[in-house]
Amino acid sequence: MTVAMDPRLRARRAEVARRRSWRRIAAAGVIGVAVVVGAAAWPLLHSRLLAARVITVTGARHTAERAILAASGLEGHPPMIDVNAGQVARRIEALPWVATATVSRRWPDGVHIAVTERSPVAVAPRAAGGWAVIDATGRILADVDTAPATLPRLDGVSTRGVPGRWLPPASRPALAVAAALPVALRAAVRGVAVEGGAVSLDLAGGVTAQIGAPSQLRAKFEDIAAILAGAVLPPHAVIDVGVPQSPAVSAS
Repeated sequence: MTVAMDPRLRARRAEVARRRSWRRIAAAGVIGVAVVVGAAAWPLLHSRLLAARVITVTGARHTAERAILAASGLEGHPPMIDVNAGQVARRIEALPWVATATVSRRWPDGVHIAVTERSPVAVAPRAAGGWAVIDATGRILADVDTAPATLPRLDGVSTRGVPGRWLPPASRPALAVAAALPVALRAAVRGVAVEGGAVSLDLAGGVTAQIGAPSQLRAKFEDIAAILAGAVLPPHAVIDVGVPQSPAVSAS
């Protein structure tokens, strides 16, 4: 036996079907509009209208802005949409003086490059003459004809590497000591040497300070400063601060 459907139920089902149909039509329309807009916007995003034309650089003192621009790959003013901030930063960080680079897009046509540069801590003699300026990691920052008076030399270290390369790992203990030198002691230090992991300082007046391992440096530097302030040492005197707070002075 066939049971007749309630007209109200039939009407409700028809209304639900109509709403579903309209929702499908509306969704298809939205997708269609998005495709059309995207297709129209794509050429615009890759056009010269939205190119990286304004490049600003901050934080660079030792690195020329033109060198940063050349390394960035932005000299050709590529479309903003194609600027990969991470890749640009890595290319800039390959420059000798650059420690970190942060690259940010500033729509519609700007890219800002913020650079943090490395700090020199010592110089090493060049095999072919002149000096290489070195940072605490052993990275060669620059070649100079005359060693800056404010930087100690690394004794026993000779480099043939070009700026951007690193000194051998054996030089790291001496670099750690050079980087940690306090301002009050730095002027008295002429050179820093390392042998078998033990570090020594060549001080003004021909005095040598035996540091030993590059640890507890603050206490060792305080011992050296106190001895230098308390007496005039003869040439070739040796200050041994290998054991902090138990320094010894001898004449070689």
